[in-house]
Amino acid sequence: MKAIIAFALAAACGPALATLNIFACTPEWGALAQELGGDKASVYTATTALQDPHRIEARPSLIARARRADLVVCTGAELEVGWLPQVLGQSGNEKIQAGRPGYFEAASAVELIERPPRVDRSLGDVHAAGNPHLHLDPRNISRVAHALAARMSELDAQGAPYFAARARAFQERWREATARWEREAGPLKDLPLVTYHKDLSYLFAWLGMRNAGTLEPKPGLPPSTAYLAELLAALRRAPARAVVRSAYQDPRGADWLAQQAGLPSVMLPYTVGGSARASDLFGLYDDTIARLLAVAR
Repeated sequence: MKAIIAFALAAACGPALATLNIFACTPEWGALAQELGGDKASVYTATTALQDPHRIEARPSLIARARRADLVVCTGAELEVGWLPQVLGQSGNEKIQAGRPGYFEAASAVELIERPPRVDRSLGDVHAAGNPHLHLDPRNISRVAHALAARMSELDAQGAPYFAARARAFQERWREATARWEREAGPLKDLPLVTYHKDLSYLFAWLGMRNAGTLEPKPGLPPSTAYLAELLAALRRAPARAVVRSAYQDPRGADWLAQQAGLPSVMLPYTVGGSARASDLFGLYDDTIARLLAVAR
């Protein structure tokens, strides 16, 4: 009996068990949820940096994970529209359905850019609410962190002081890092780059870089040979400094165009896990800016 009591006391005095089971749609929100949740959150991330976040299969394993979740953290703005509604619907978990406290969209905390004046199939895969790739502006990460910490505290009132303390510590580190990134990225202002998709728009807007062309003729449509030839001709008239793509995108079009135009082809991690250095949110920005500075100098 004494042994049992001693074990119980040790367990009570030991580290607190995770109280929030979080299902994150993409690596950046999984990383942020872990930063804020610490030991009081168990975070599962549904996708990797090498997967196109628009095109994910609603696998049974994802449905099973959603069934056990207390909180779903996703981008919103229709980024996950092709798979998340099916996962949520088949999970049978009422507390994580849209409109419930257990459902959180990062897009609700920020001002989206590139909102189209109209939406129809002829425009490609455009998002009516605006560009959903909002995490590549660190100011948006700060805004989402504030809103997400509040939601976590709402769901776990007992853990609210813990989440608030972690949020304050994260915001302080994030402010210092953002100021450093902005200083380091000075040479990137007005840098002309060819991109693959509109997934880097927030990064470009934050750092003042210029888009010198896009490999996709329309969002979501792969480049054809004829279109790449047109883009190459345009680059010969108005050169860029590099062709950049995200880790999850097919490198063939970008590599071909870069070779033909005599430009470097640069892979950016895009999200946490997109490169060895981008192992967390801080590393994501460190590596992204370092790779861009390498072609700016």
